[in-house]
Amino acid sequence: MFFREIFKKIKKNKNFMYGVPFLILMVAGSFGLQKFSELRYKYSRQQTVTPEERELVGVNMKKPEDVTIEREFEKIKKLDIQNWENIRGPRPWEENVD
Repeated sequence: MFFREIFKKIKKNKNFMYGVPFLILMVAGSFGLQKFSELRYKYSRQQTVTPEERELVGVNMKKPEDVTIEREFEKIKKLDIQNWENIRGPRPWEENVD
């Protein structure tokens, strides 16, 4: 009988009714998410691609020696940034009529 009276008093307490289930949900959820993220990294496909495989697929990359910051800066300096025209792109809800 004594335990029933204590349980009735605790049951009326709002912290017990809402707080304890919330804390249980947070703790159990964190463990569940840990397992899902563990699976994500366990089965992720991380492979190195050789230059020969890249060429077979059609990805042509420049050699690292060919691309430097100085060369790219020289290309940008040659661009005419003073004379330009603003061209509005079509919106998804508009017809693409030129």
